[in-house]
Amino acid sequence: MGAMNHASQTSFTRASAGSPPNYEMLREEHEVSVLGVPPPAVPVTSTVINIRSETSVPDHVVWSLFNTVFMNYCCLGFIAFAYSVKSRDRKMVGDVIGAQNYASTAKCLNIFALVIDIILTLMFIILCIAAPVIIADMIQLMKESFQRS
Repeated sequence: MGAMNHASQTSFTRASAGSPPNYEMLREEHEVSVLGVPPPAVPVTSTVINIRSETSVPDHVVWSLFNTVFMNYCCLGFIAFAYSVKSRDRKMVGDVIGAQNYASTAKCLNIFALVIDIILTLMFIILCIAAPVIIADMIQLMKESFQRS
C-alpha cells in the first residue's frame, strides 16, 4: 500500500515537474484549500420524488346503494350504483377524468331517484290523509242514495 502512495505521488510530481508552478496556479490551489471545495471526483447523486396530486372524486357509492335498496323507482338507484362502481374503478386505475364523468352521471341519477321518491312519498301522504275523507264522503253519498230510493 505504501508503494502505491509513493507511485501516485511520484507520478503527480513528475507531471507537474515538467513546468514550474506559476503564481496563479498556486493562488488557485490556496483558494481551493481555504474554501474547502470538495474534490470533483465525488459523484453527485440526486433523488426525484414524484408526488401525485390526488384529486378527490366522490363516487357516490353509498348514496347509490341506499337508492338501490330503498328508492329503486324505474331502476334509477341500480343504474346509479353501476355508474358509481364504474367511477370507483376508473379512480383506482388513475383515470380521474373518466371517474369524474361516471360520478357525475351517478350523481344525476341519484338526484332523479331522490326527486321521484319525494314526489311519490308526498303523493302517498296526501292520499293517506285524503283517502279516509274521500271514503267517508262516498259512504255518506251511498247512504243518502239508498235512503231516497
